[in-house]
Amino acid sequence: MPPDSAFTRLSASGRLVSVQLDGEELLLPDGENLAASLLEAGVGHLRHTPFSGAARAPFCMIGACFDCLIEIDGVTRQACMMTVTEGMAMARPKGATNG
Repeated sequence: MPPDSAFTRLSASGRLVSVQLDGEELLLPDGENLAASLLEAGVGHLRHTPFSGAARAPFCMIGACFDCLIEIDGVTRQACMMTVTEGMAMARPKGATNG
């Protein structure tokens, strides 16, 4: 995943923990918002729409739009409503949420 991102953390404090996204390791800040952390890490999209196949990324950041759906340990969740925890295994959703 590209390390370049238009998003940056306001504070560099906190420890980084290892998580997996589609089998690739990412180091994200422990306890921070998952969607924001993925954006900062340069993750460009989390899913595709079932209609057009357009890539979708976190948008509203308050749990209203469902653009940030991601599978975490086998359960589809909204990334904007989750915090980073060490060892998370994430995958971009397949099926109805991914087109």
